[in-house]
Amino acid sequence: MTEDFMPLLGWDYLELWVGNAKQSAYFYEHALGFTRTAYAGPETGVRDRASYVLEQGEIRVVLTSAVREEHEITRHQAKHGDGVRDIALTVPDATEAYRQAVQRGARSVAEPNSVEDDFGTIETAAIATYGDTIHTFVNRADYAGPFKPGFVSMSSNGNRGAGLGLTNIDHVVGNVELGKMDTWVEFYETVFGMTNILHFGDDQIQTEYSALMSKVMSDGEGKIKFPINEPAEGKRKSQIEEYIEFYGGAGAQHIALATTDIVRTVETLKEHGMIFLDTPDSYYDEVVGRVGEIDEDYDDLHRHKILADRDDDGYLLQIFTKTAQDRPTLFFEVIERHGATSFGEGNFKALFEAIEREQALRGNL
Repeated sequence: MTEDFMPLLGWDYLELWVGNAKQSAYFYEHALGFTRTAYAGPETGVRDRASYVLEQGEIRVVLTSAVREEHEITRHQAKHGDGVRDIALTVPDATEAYRQAVQRGARSVAEPNSVEDDFGTIETAAIATYGDTIHTFVNRADYAGPFKPGFVSMSSNGNRGAGLGLTNIDHVVGNVELGKMDTWVEFYETVFGMTNILHFGDDQIQTEYSALMSKVMSDGEGKIKFPINEPAEGKRKSQIEEYIEFYGGAGAQHIALATTDIVRTVETLKEHGMIFLDTPDSYYDEVVGRVGEIDEDYDDLHRHKILADRDDDGYLLQIFTKTAQDRPTLFFEVIERHGATSFGEGNFKALFEAIEREQALRGNL
């Protein structure tokens, strides 16, 4: 067996650069059920930005805004709108991960750096990936503080911290430009030693109007999964082309968050104001025959417009939010897996048609 030159221990955090981090944090707390755990900003000695750390289950999201006009974050937000800047990964040795990545062709963003405070030492380094997105390698084995040095602990006002049942990040999907999917597939193969576990051609993911192609990259243990999408030729503008136009290039399209009780989680998310894509009632006429016996009640799935699919390993349930900001870019998926290792291929057509209905409303189809 070959040695794993890039061992990944898990997702460390997702950092979004946003226009107003304080108000975004309120949304993540009150709509998505996250708990605010740490803060860095002018009050903590960080002069140029404000960052809020929010957690739920094993999920950690960092929301960051610049506090001045002339700043990299301000320029990023002006170009892309609110979006994922950093998909950070926990590693046993950030210096070694960085060395391996750069040696294999990755572009450096930040050289290895160790920072310490009273809680210990944290080691980070960063490389570039598609668009303006980066991966930070984080070794926090010797750190016991709130997120990292410069941050102070804080608790959410009025949020009981129970969460809405979201447990961990399942996958993060990247949208890249036409003809660039295989370039980034090769990047993850070469730089991370990942394998292409699934491939969907434009004949599998299409509607009357548009199509896309997708390849799913995974680390050896299946903890970190990066589907990469590119548009395919169609009669109208595909959702991937719409994303790239409004995001201003390649970027993270959606964040899939896992739950162990999707019906309860979606019910509560709706009560908190989250809006999901709609699915026609006709979808539920044939889903039972296609997916077969499941632990949940199909009537509950129908009521909440939750999608179901089955593969050789089991079944999964999933639902997608509408975009989380005014630009038609980033959105969320809620997913519950019962053994299934795939991504709901049987639902692609229903999902695509739901997205196209939203595109048509925006005048972008």
